[in-house]
Amino acid sequence: MHGFVWLDRHVDPTTPSDLRLLPPLRVSSDTSHFPYSHPTGHRSAIRISRIVSETLRSKAFEGRDVRWLVMGDDDTVFVAENLVRVLNKYDHNGFYYVGSHSESHVQNVEFSFNMAFGGGGFAVSYPLAVELEKMQDRCIKRYPYLYGSDDRMHACMAELGVTLTREPGFHQMDIHGDPFGLLAAHPLAPLVSLHHLDVIDPIFPKMSRVDAINHLFRPSKLDPSALAQQSICYVGNKWTVSVSWGYAVQVMHGVVPPREMERAPRTFKNWRMSMSEKWDFAFDTRASSGNACENPPVYYMSTARREGNGTVTEYMRRYHRVRKCRRRMAAGGLKSIERVVVYKEIEPPLEGTKSPRRNACRAIIKKRIMKVYVGPFMDGEVIEGDTIWGGSNCLTA
Repeated sequence: MHGFVWLDRHVDPTTPSDLRLLPPLRVSSDTSHFPYSHPTGHRSAIRISRIVSETLRSKAFEGRDVRWLVMGDDDTVFVAENLVRVLNKYDHNGFYYVGSHSESHVQNVEFSFNMAFGGGGFAVSYPLAVELEKMQDRCIKRYPYLYGSDDRMHACMAELGVTLTREPGFHQMDIHGDPFGLLAAHPLAPLVSLHHLDVIDPIFPKMSRVDAINHLFRPSKLDPSALAQQSICYVGNKWTVSVSWGYAVQVMHGVVPPREMERAPRTFKNWRMSMSEKWDFAFDTRASSGNACENPPVYYMSTARREGNGTVTEYMRRYHRVRKCRRRMAAGGLKSIERVVVYKEIEPPLEGTKSPRRNACRAIIKKRIMKVYVGPFMDGEVIEGDTIWGGSNCLTA
């Protein structure tokens, strides 16, 4: 994997050490001759939309076996191992435009459900990049009225007859506030990217945004394909346990069906900062109460380590969620659980030819510690509890 940072003008590194720390820098060519007429956008979108083509023209990869060109913004992080795994599912000799649409339904309607939103990153197979470079400048001139770089890229892909290959692990993160719900119920796909890190709250509480991302990468280094993958199990008919591996564990009263646990709790607001409803989003969500007494206690990942052929991740409770709660039913017996320890074997990454299936989990409680064992389903195993939740407002209370 090799890359560049593309700038709109030359920048002198502050110190010689900057040159060693920074990836190679490139300056985009002048785009002032291209028309741009969107009333609220910025013409830098033209420059950014041409970076794939300019990278190809620079011959920076000459002599290398280049298969994919990947674009991302400066406020986006990638889990590189998962990016490679996802792209390995596809024949790089074909024409592929890989990415994902927005989490915001309104954004998708305004732009396109078939557009890879640029902030979440997208990948273009090398043969497609070659064809794009041949026609992109002509294409761009036909769309002066478009807003951004990603819709210009999408317009040119449409002219080439190539549609989006959607991978849900690319995250535009068109949300505001706490991203907990989205990461706690991540789709069954490798977590590839996270955008808008300067807009959303830190993904771990009581940390800076940078520290929180670095914290998330600790378990990622141990088992990247498992990061934020959800496993669901029950402790009898008493509690529901949901593990987002390497991120957080939720423990809820009663037996909540898997189809409900797969829905992301709306701990965040929509992109327009209004109160969020389920129809605001392009993925399944469920209500999340603003009352701490009605939300489950959350245990956030504190440590991660390798142990034999597996991993051990520990999760500590975020106490402020029930600190002001006066009703005992909100915390119930869960107050006795101080931390959760998750044991998981490292598995080979999911290949594109294999059918996807979540890992199962089994939970036991010993001396104020919940131990959860995560691994493949056994023959005949089903995620089922003794009593199914009835769908009332007591989901998390």
